[in-house]
Amino acid sequence: MTDSATTTTRPPLSERVLQGDPRAVARAISLIEDEAAEGAELVRRIFPSTGRAYLVGVTGAPGTGKSTLVDRLIAEFRGRGRSVGVVAVDPTSPFSGGAILGDRVRMQTHFADAGVFIRSMATRGHLGGLARATGEAALVLDASGKDTVIIETVGVGQDEVDIVRTADISIVMLVPGTGDQVQALKAGIMEIADIFVVNKADREGADRTVASIEAMLSLESFGDGRWRPPIVKTEATAGKGTTELADAIERFRAHMAPVQGERRRARAEWRVRELLAHRFVQHVQERVLGEGEFDRFLDRIAARETDPYTVVDEILRRSIQRPR
Repeated sequence: MTDSATTTTRPPLSERVLQGDPRAVARAISLIEDEAAEGAELVRRIFPSTGRAYLVGVTGAPGTGKSTLVDRLIAEFRGRGRSVGVVAVDPTSPFSGGAILGDRVRMQTHFADAGVFIRSMATRGHLGGLARATGEAALVLDASGKDTVIIETVGVGQDEVDIVRTADISIVMLVPGTGDQVQALKAGIMEIADIFVVNKADREGADRTVASIEAMLSLESFGDGRWRPPIVKTEATAGKGTTELADAIERFRAHMAPVQGERRRARAEWRVRELLAHRFVQHVQERVLGEGEFDRFLDRIAARETDPYTVVDEILRRSIQRPR
Protein backbone atom coordinates (compact mmCIF):
# COMPACT_ATOMS: atom_id res chain seq x y z
CA MET A 1 0.00 0.00 0.00
CA THR A 2 1.44 3.36 -0.99
CA ASP A 3 2.01 6.27 1.37
CA SER A 4 -0.55 8.32 -0.50
CA ALA A 5 -3.20 5.70 0.17
CA THR A 6 -2.57 5.69 3.91
CA THR A 7 -2.34 9.45 4.31
CA THR A 8 -5.44 10.97 5.90
CA THR A 9 -6.55 14.44 4.94
CA ARG A 10 -6.89 16.80 7.88
CA PRO A 11 -10.36 18.38 8.12
CA PRO A 12 -10.59 22.10 7.32
CA LEU A 13 -10.17 24.52 10.22
CA SER A 14 -13.86 25.42 10.14
CA GLU A 15 -14.87 21.78 10.59
CA ARG A 16 -12.47 21.34 13.48
CA VAL A 17 -13.93 24.45 15.12
CA LEU A 18 -17.42 23.01 14.75
CA GLN A 19 -16.16 19.82 16.34
CA GLY A 20 -14.99 21.81 19.36
CA ASP A 21 -11.26 21.20 18.86
CA PRO A 22 -9.59 23.67 21.27
CA ARG A 23 -6.47 24.01 19.10
CA ALA A 24 -8.63 24.88 16.11
CA VAL A 25 -10.61 27.37 18.17
CA ALA A 26 -7.40 29.07 19.32
CA ARG A 27 -6.06 29.18 15.75
CA ALA A 28 -9.35 30.56 14.42
CA ILE A 29 -9.43 33.38 16.96
CA SER A 30 -5.81 34.27 16.13
CA LEU A 31 -6.65 34.54 12.42
CA ILE A 32 -9.61 36.79 13.20
CA GLU A 33 -7.58 38.91 15.61
CA ASP A 34 -4.89 39.42 12.96
CA GLU A 35 -7.60 40.43 10.43
CA ALA A 36 -6.30 37.77 8.06
CA ALA A 37 -8.30 36.93 4.94
CA GLU A 38 -8.57 33.36 6.22
CA GLY A 39 -10.33 34.70 9.31
CA ALA A 40 -13.09 36.32 7.28
CA GLU A 41 -13.54 33.15 5.23
CA LEU A 42 -13.71 31.12 8.44
CA VAL A 43 -16.49 33.32 9.83
CA ARG A 44 -18.43 32.83 6.59
CA ARG A 45 -18.19 29.06 6.97
CA ILE A 46 -19.11 28.81 10.66
CA PHE A 47 -21.73 31.56 10.80
CA PRO A 48 -24.72 29.30 9.92
CA SER A 49 -23.83 27.19 12.97
CA THR A 50 -23.85 30.12 15.41
CA GLY A 51 -26.61 31.82 17.39
CA ARG A 52 -27.01 29.10 20.00
CA ALA A 53 -24.73 30.43 22.74
CA TYR A 54 -25.88 33.08 25.22
CA LEU A 55 -23.46 36.02 25.36
CA VAL A 56 -22.93 37.52 28.81
CA GLY A 57 -21.09 40.86 28.91
CA VAL A 58 -19.31 41.94 32.09
CA THR A 59 -18.07 45.52 32.27
CA GLY A 60 -17.04 48.12 34.79
CA ALA A 61 -14.15 50.31 35.84
CA PRO A 62 -10.72 48.84 36.64
CA GLY A 63 -10.49 47.36 40.10
CA THR A 64 -14.10 46.28 40.40
CA GLY A 65 -13.14 42.60 40.39
CA LYS A 66 -14.43 41.62 36.97
CA SER A 67 -11.98 38.76 36.42
CA THR A 68 -12.67 37.28 39.85
CA LEU A 69 -16.41 37.45 39.29
CA VAL A 70 -16.08 35.87 35.85
CA ASP A 71 -14.05 33.07 37.42
CA ARG A 72 -16.89 32.45 39.89
CA LEU A 73 -19.51 32.65 37.14
CA ILE A 74 -17.66 29.99 35.15
CA ALA A 75 -17.85 27.65 38.14
CA GLU A 76 -21.55 28.47 38.62
CA PHE A 77 -22.47 27.77 35.00
CA ARG A 78 -20.37 24.61 34.95
CA GLY A 79 -22.23 23.45 38.03
CA ARG A 80 -25.42 23.91 36.04
CA GLY A 81 -24.09 21.64 33.30
CA ARG A 82 -23.17 24.29 30.75
CA SER A 83 -20.00 24.66 28.74
CA VAL A 84 -18.43 28.10 28.91
CA GLY A 85 -16.25 30.21 26.65
CA VAL A 86 -14.57 33.40 27.87
CA VAL A 87 -13.21 36.33 25.87
CA ALA A 88 -11.26 38.56 28.26
CA VAL A 89 -10.24 41.88 26.71
CA ASP A 90 -7.04 43.31 28.15
CA PRO A 91 -4.96 46.45 27.61
CA THR A 92 -2.49 46.25 24.74
CA SER A 93 1.19 45.73 25.46
CA PRO A 94 3.22 48.63 23.99
CA PHE A 95 5.98 46.13 23.18
CA SER A 96 4.30 43.04 21.74
CA GLY A 97 0.94 44.46 20.73
CA GLY A 98 -0.71 41.58 22.59
CA ALA A 99 -2.78 41.42 25.75
CA ILE A 100 -0.80 42.56 28.80
CA LEU A 101 -2.42 40.24 31.33
CA GLY A 102 -3.18 37.25 29.12
CA ASP A 103 -5.17 34.13 29.85
CA ARG A 104 -2.19 32.40 31.50
CA VAL A 105 -2.83 34.30 34.74
CA ARG A 106 -6.62 34.23 34.55
CA MET A 107 -8.98 31.70 36.01
CA GLN A 108 -6.31 29.07 36.57
CA THR A 109 -8.69 26.60 38.18
CA HIS A 110 -10.53 26.03 34.89
CA PHE A 111 -7.63 25.25 32.56
CA ALA A 112 -7.99 21.50 32.98
CA ASP A 113 -11.74 21.63 32.27
CA ALA A 114 -12.54 20.60 28.70
CA GLY A 115 -15.87 22.40 29.02
CA VAL A 116 -14.17 25.78 29.41
CA PHE A 117 -12.18 27.79 26.86
CA ILE A 118 -10.57 31.08 27.91
CA ARG A 119 -8.94 33.56 25.55
CA SER A 120 -7.42 36.97 26.24
CA MET A 121 -7.50 39.61 23.51
CA ALA A 122 -5.77 42.98 23.27
CA THR A 123 -7.75 46.11 22.45
CA ARG A 124 -5.04 47.18 19.95
CA GLY A 125 -6.20 50.77 20.27
CA HIS A 126 -9.88 50.04 19.70
CA LEU A 127 -12.05 52.17 21.99
CA GLY A 128 -15.24 51.19 23.77
CA GLY A 129 -13.79 48.51 26.03
CA LEU A 130 -13.57 45.73 23.44
CA ALA A 131 -11.13 44.60 20.78
CA ARG A 132 -12.35 44.94 17.20
CA ALA A 133 -12.45 41.16 16.81
CA THR A 134 -14.31 40.42 20.05
CA GLY A 135 -17.63 39.71 18.36
CA GLU A 136 -16.07 37.28 15.89
CA ALA A 137 -14.14 35.54 18.67
CA ALA A 138 -17.46 35.02 20.45
CA LEU A 139 -18.86 33.58 17.21
CA VAL A 140 -16.04 31.04 17.11
CA LEU A 141 -16.75 29.96 20.69
CA ASP A 142 -20.45 29.79 19.84
CA ALA A 143 -19.78 27.62 16.79
CA SER A 144 -17.51 25.35 18.82
CA GLY A 145 -20.49 24.39 20.98
CA LYS A 146 -20.12 26.58 24.05
CA ASP A 147 -23.48 27.14 25.75
CA THR A 148 -22.49 30.41 27.42
CA VAL A 149 -19.87 32.92 26.25
CA ILE A 150 -18.72 35.49 28.80
CA ILE A 151 -17.15 38.67 27.44
CA GLU A 152 -15.13 40.66 29.97
CA THR A 153 -14.27 44.19 28.86
CA VAL A 154 -10.99 45.93 29.45
CA GLY A 155 -12.32 48.32 32.10
CA VAL A 156 -11.89 51.85 30.78
CA GLY A 157 -14.74 53.77 32.38
CA GLN A 158 -17.94 55.40 31.24
CA ASP A 159 -17.24 55.24 27.51
CA GLU A 160 -17.09 51.45 27.68
CA VAL A 161 -20.42 50.85 25.97
CA ASP A 162 -19.58 48.61 23.00
CA ILE A 163 -20.52 45.59 25.10
CA VAL A 164 -24.23 46.35 24.69
CA ARG A 165 -23.75 45.95 20.93
CA THR A 166 -22.03 42.61 21.34
CA ALA A 167 -23.62 40.68 24.21
CA ASP A 168 -27.13 39.41 24.91
CA ILE A 169 -26.95 40.83 28.44
CA SER A 170 -24.78 43.57 29.94
CA ILE A 171 -23.67 43.34 33.57
CA VAL A 172 -22.23 46.55 35.01
CA MET A 173 -19.99 46.16 38.07
CA LEU A 174 -19.44 48.78 40.75
CA VAL A 175 -17.62 48.79 44.07
CA PRO A 176 -18.23 50.91 47.17
CA GLY A 177 -15.97 53.76 48.11
CA THR A 178 -14.73 54.73 44.65
CA GLY A 179 -17.15 57.49 43.75
CA ASP A 180 -19.60 55.12 42.11
CA GLN A 181 -22.44 56.82 43.95
CA VAL A 182 -21.78 59.88 41.77
CA GLN A 183 -21.09 57.83 38.66
CA ALA A 184 -24.49 56.17 39.06
CA LEU A 185 -26.15 59.47 38.31
CA LYS A 186 -24.22 60.06 35.07
CA ALA A 187 -24.96 58.99 31.52
CA GLY A 188 -22.85 56.49 29.61
CA ILE A 189 -21.94 53.11 30.98
CA MET A 190 -24.66 53.19 33.66
CA GLU A 191 -27.37 53.31 31.00
CA ILE A 192 -26.42 50.00 29.39
CA ALA A 193 -26.86 47.80 32.47
CA ASP A 194 -29.31 44.92 32.40
CA ILE A 195 -28.00 43.90 35.82
CA PHE A 196 -26.02 45.95 38.33
CA VAL A 197 -23.48 44.16 40.49
CA VAL A 198 -22.12 45.82 43.60
CA ASN A 199 -19.00 43.79 44.23
CA LYS A 200 -16.88 43.81 47.38
CA ALA A 201 -20.16 44.26 49.21
CA ASP A 202 -18.46 43.62 52.54
CA ARG A 203 -16.87 47.06 52.28
CA GLU A 204 -18.25 50.10 54.06
CA GLY A 205 -20.53 52.09 51.76
CA ALA A 206 -22.01 49.15 49.88
CA ASP A 207 -25.53 50.04 50.98
CA ARG A 208 -24.99 53.66 49.91
CA THR A 209 -23.90 52.47 46.47
CA VAL A 210 -27.03 50.33 46.18
CA ALA A 211 -29.16 53.29 47.29
CA SER A 212 -27.54 55.52 44.65
CA ILE A 213 -28.34 53.04 41.91
CA GLU A 214 -31.89 52.67 43.21
CA ALA A 215 -32.26 56.44 43.13
CA MET A 216 -31.14 56.50 39.52
CA LEU A 217 -33.52 53.70 38.58
CA SER A 218 -36.40 55.48 40.29
CA LEU A 219 -36.09 58.23 37.66
CA GLU A 220 -36.86 55.74 34.89
CA SER A 221 -40.22 54.32 33.85
CA PHE A 222 -40.43 50.53 33.79
CA GLY A 223 -44.02 50.09 32.70
CA ASP A 224 -45.39 47.90 29.91
CA GLY A 225 -43.31 44.92 30.95
CA ARG A 226 -39.99 46.71 30.60
CA TRP A 227 -37.15 45.01 32.45
CA ARG A 228 -36.01 46.77 35.61
CA PRO A 229 -32.31 46.06 36.22
CA PRO A 230 -31.85 44.26 39.54
CA ILE A 231 -28.97 45.08 41.87
CA VAL A 232 -26.98 42.07 43.04
CA LYS A 233 -24.49 42.35 45.90
CA THR A 234 -21.49 40.05 45.59
CA GLU A 235 -18.21 39.21 47.26
CA ALA A 236 -16.49 37.56 44.33
CA THR A 237 -13.36 36.54 46.21
CA ALA A 238 -15.51 34.58 48.66
CA GLY A 239 -17.96 33.36 46.03
CA LYS A 240 -20.89 35.11 47.69
CA GLY A 241 -23.75 36.30 45.51
CA THR A 242 -22.66 34.39 42.41
CA THR A 243 -25.65 32.06 42.47
CA GLU A 244 -28.00 35.03 42.82
CA LEU A 245 -26.29 36.72 39.86
CA ALA A 246 -26.62 33.60 37.70
CA ASP A 247 -30.30 33.40 38.66
CA ALA A 248 -30.77 37.06 37.64
CA ILE A 249 -29.14 36.32 34.29
CA GLU A 250 -31.58 33.45 33.76
CA ARG A 251 -34.55 35.68 34.62
CA PHE A 252 -33.40 38.33 32.16
CA ARG A 253 -32.92 35.74 29.44
CA ALA A 254 -36.44 34.42 29.95
CA HIS A 255 -37.90 37.93 30.10
CA MET A 256 -36.22 39.02 26.86
CA ALA A 257 -36.84 35.78 24.94
CA PRO A 258 -39.80 37.23 22.96
CA VAL A 259 -37.64 40.10 21.63
CA GLN A 260 -34.32 38.30 21.40
CA GLY A 261 -34.47 38.35 17.62
CA GLU A 262 -34.95 42.13 17.58
CA ARG A 263 -31.94 42.68 19.82
CA ARG A 264 -29.76 40.43 17.70
CA ARG A 265 -30.93 42.19 14.53
CA ALA A 266 -29.95 45.54 16.04
CA ARG A 267 -26.54 44.11 16.89
CA ALA A 268 -26.19 42.78 13.35
CA GLU A 269 -26.96 46.23 11.95
CA TRP A 270 -24.30 47.83 14.12
CA ARG A 271 -21.72 45.21 13.16
CA VAL A 272 -22.42 45.53 9.44
CA ARG A 273 -22.09 49.32 9.63
CA GLU A 274 -18.85 49.04 11.60
CA LEU A 275 -17.40 46.46 9.23
CA LEU A 276 -18.49 48.44 6.19
CA ALA A 277 -16.82 51.59 7.51
CA HIS A 278 -13.62 49.68 8.31
CA ARG A 279 -13.53 47.99 4.91
CA PHE A 280 -14.26 51.26 3.09
CA VAL A 281 -11.36 53.02 4.78
CA GLN A 282 -9.11 50.11 3.83
CA HIS A 283 -10.37 50.31 0.24
CA VAL A 284 -9.71 54.05 0.08
CA GLN A 285 -6.19 53.76 1.43
CA GLU A 286 -5.25 50.77 -0.73
CA ARG A 287 -7.03 51.44 -4.03
CA VAL A 288 -8.22 55.04 -4.26
CA LEU A 289 -5.50 57.22 -2.79
CA GLY A 290 -1.89 57.26 -3.84
CA GLU A 291 0.97 56.53 -1.47
CA GLY A 292 1.15 59.22 1.21
CA GLU A 293 -1.87 61.07 -0.18
CA PHE A 294 -4.01 60.53 2.92
CA ASP A 295 -1.31 62.10 5.07
CA ARG A 296 -1.06 65.04 2.67
CA PHE A 297 -4.82 65.59 2.99
CA LEU A 298 -4.42 65.70 6.76
CA ASP A 299 -1.54 68.17 6.48
CA ARG A 300 -3.69 70.46 4.33
CA ILE A 301 -6.54 70.30 6.81
CA ALA A 302 -4.19 71.12 9.69
CA ALA A 303 -2.84 74.08 7.69
CA ARG A 304 -6.43 75.24 7.04
CA GLU A 305 -5.90 74.95 3.29
CA THR A 306 -9.00 72.77 3.07
CA ASP A 307 -11.60 71.24 5.41
CA PRO A 308 -12.60 67.66 6.34
CA TYR A 309 -15.88 67.78 4.43
CA THR A 310 -14.15 68.80 1.20
CA VAL A 311 -11.60 66.01 1.62
CA VAL A 312 -14.28 63.40 2.23
CA ASP A 313 -16.30 64.62 -0.75
CA GLU A 314 -13.21 64.34 -2.95
CA ILE A 315 -12.45 60.81 -1.72
CA LEU A 316 -16.06 59.74 -2.28
CA ARG A 317 -16.09 61.26 -5.77
CA ARG A 318 -12.93 59.42 -6.73
CA SER A 319 -14.19 56.18 -5.17
CA ILE A 320 -17.35 56.31 -7.25
CA GLN A 321 -15.59 57.19 -10.47
CA ARG A 322 -12.80 54.65 -10.05
CA PRO A 323 -13.40 51.57 -12.22
CA ARG A 324 -13.84 48.29 -10.35
